[in-house]
Amino acid sequence: MSKFATELETSENFGDIFEIVKKSVKGHLSREGAGLMLVLADLPIQLGAFHSLGTNQIVMNRALLDRVVASAHPRSHINSFVYSILLHEYLHSLSVVDEGEVRQLVHDISMKTFGPDHPASTVASKGPWTLLRTPGYVDTHVPTETQLEFKPRQAEWIRQGHEPLYVR
Repeated sequence: MSKFATELETSENFGDIFEIVKKSVKGHLSREGAGLMLVLADLPIQLGAFHSLGTNQIVMNRALLDRVVASAHPRSHINSFVYSILLHEYLHSLSVVDEGEVRQLVHDISMKTFGPDHPASTVASKGPWTLLRTPGYVDTHVPTETQLEFKPRQAEWIRQGHEPLYVR
């Protein structure tokens, strides 16, 4: 198992995973960005996350993350899901705006960082929703856009930078 694969499998929080994202991008593209904040918010299930250009925030879909966690995948799969989502949005924060180019870069970086048999490479190849389509996962109610009901929950802010990662 590669150093990055071991680090990802043992990561216990978003900050640990984001450090792997930054190292893998720097290693493959020789690019890095300034500190970013991660916001967890309930979004439509078909949206994994987003980054608004010119901001320092990545907004990750807490509802989708909750479903992946509830699917009882091992930590390595859940962390691979988070890695893939954060990698995608981190590339946008580095001003890669073309969606097709970002998806290709996520695939290429994941393959080079982890190899073709790692869950992060599978998520990069098939999309983050692949973990919801894995045999054994049962979800009796997958809402459509018109059926979504948003529960009022406070957004969680997670800051990355000079300060330690925290959740408010």
